[in-house]
Amino acid sequence: MDPVLGLKIDVDTYQGMKKGVPRLLGILKDFGLKGTFFLSIGPDASGRAILQLLKNRRFLKKMLRTNAPGLYGFRTALYGTLLPSPMIALSFPGLVRRILDEGHEVQFHAWDHRRWQDDLAERPREWIEDWFEKGTEGFRSLTGRRPTAFGAPSWRVDDRVLEILGRYRFEYLSCTRAAEPFVYDTLGIPEIPSDLPCFEEAGIEGATETVLRTLRGGGRHVLPVHAEAEGGIWDRPFMALLERVRSAGCRVATLGEMKEEMDTATLPRRNPRLELLPGRAFPCAV
Repeated sequence: MDPVLGLKIDVDTYQGMKKGVPRLLGILKDFGLKGTFFLSIGPDASGRAILQLLKNRRFLKKMLRTNAPGLYGFRTALYGTLLPSPMIALSFPGLVRRILDEGHEVQFHAWDHRRWQDDLAERPREWIEDWFEKGTEGFRSLTGRRPTAFGAPSWRVDDRVLEILGRYRFEYLSCTRAAEPFVYDTLGIPEIPSDLPCFEEAGIEGATETVLRTLRGGGRHVLPVHAEAEGGIWDRPFMALLERVRSAGCRVATLGEMKEEMDTATLPRRNPRLELLPGRAFPCAV
């Protein structure tokens, strides 16, 4: 089949919402493209990442390699520690409305992204349940509806998360790094995974070449985009990639559109496991 590229745009921080999202909206408008914005709804506790710098050498190397101060800004490094945690999407209801008004898909990414990324394995089930209730209710207050899809922060899920997800009527999930879509064996819900690398994982040149090489083989693919990166210091490389994608004749779609085009009855049934991928600081669901 002709190549289809899904744009999965994660918004992880207050600055990503405030500055990165408007920049990405402008870029997508210029290219005439639509994407799926997965929004972090609640507090930005990014300053707690300092704990990971001390505990996780891979995380330290990633922060140095990706120019974290340029990506996230100085104030972001203090949120949740020396500075109060500002709400992310909840601080910008007008911007959420703009995303929708411009024809993009909006779905649920997180309540507290940082604590999920760092502490999920140590948190009790009750914390996860409360996290989902706060996040989905905040999403409803912003959009007037419950989310129909969920994309886990940093692609981290476990068996408890999958059990809780079964209580929500999600039409699809995007929580893993996998080569092709599948249906969760325990949930019966389709997964549209991110199969292409981020700029921050493979570098700009490496990621660009991998994306273009993969698209030449046809099929459905998902590019993970981050408001803080492609909507920030890497906006020009992102525009250059989109120009090459367009020149290659690839169709760009939302993940919701991709889901509607799939015959989910023919997809393999699988459950994820955690694995440390190249360029990542934490294990991802694969």
